[in-house]
Amino acid sequence: MNATKQLLKNLLNDESGQDLIEYALIAALIALGAIVAMQSLSGKIANEFNSVGNSL
Repeated sequence: MNATKQLLKNLLNDESGQDLIEYALIAALIALGAIVAMQSLSGKIANEFNSVGNSL
């Protein structure tokens, strides 16, 4: 019984995986920002190509 309590205490106090999770969340946030920026930029680029094509 004491070994089980000690195991549960050790699992609750273990913080070794937190850094990896934090880095993964930061990477996901950066990726989301890049996707939003690229979607906005793609419309502007398409308009420029269309205007150049119409000028020719």
